[in-house]
Amino acid sequence: MVILKSEEEIRCMAKASKLVADGLTMLKSMVCPGVLPVDLDSAAEDFIRTRGGIPAFKGYRGFPATLCVSVNDQVVHGIPLRRPLEKGDIVGLDLGAIVEGFYGDSAVTVAVGTISDDAQRLISVTEESLHQGIAKAVVGNRLSDISHAIQTYVEEAGFSIVREFVGHGIGRDLHEDPQIPNYGLPGQGPRLRKGMVLAIEPMVNEGAPDVRVLDDQWTAVTKDGSFSAHFEHTLVVMNGQPTILTQSS
Repeated sequence: MVILKSEEEIRCMAKASKLVADGLTMLKSMVCPGVLPVDLDSAAEDFIRTRGGIPAFKGYRGFPATLCVSVNDQVVHGIPLRRPLEKGDIVGLDLGAIVEGFYGDSAVTVAVGTISDDAQRLISVTEESLHQGIAKAVVGNRLSDISHAIQTYVEEAGFSIVREFVGHGIGRDLHEDPQIPNYGLPGQGPRLRKGMVLAIEPMVNEGAPDVRVLDDQWTAVTKDGSFSAHFEHTLVVMNGQPTILTQSS
């Protein structure tokens, strides 16, 4: 069941989402060769807790960290390790927070030092595909219009869409209806209504779309070892342009 949010509920979600956006801005400034993912995780938890929030991911279904840190061929849900980031890596940072009982959720992929042109293009295409999807998140469109816009942009750029993981509704729970695939035909699924709050999150592979999950039962990686990128925003469906709650200041 899709839960429409009231104006007051959206104001609460905006607080959680701003905390996430500000946290990701801080974390991006820390990313450099030599930094440890576990230190990024510690900084993320301190940032959220000192500002009155609760880490959304830590303990969620047993996840051991506040921050998902996914490096190179890691698609999503990377557990922060003590292996230092290296020049040329790309790293996905996925962060969630709870404020006043409501969730915010967002992700970015950033370069570690100087990266290859191909890796930079992967990041740029993935980020733009998110905005292509967001542009379709308006009252009267169908849910799959978002999915189709993302898939079309990514595949025309020569990359592939991960199918095992999808976007989702969000509110008092981290994952609510509806699920939002990043692929599909347009004009299908429920109509979008004012007050729907969605977390749209394309995951894009440089090579084939196939993924597998490591023995830690969390970290998803590309089967062919190619790089992967991930971007996500929490947004509110409106009559006109959607309102992005996790937009950084």
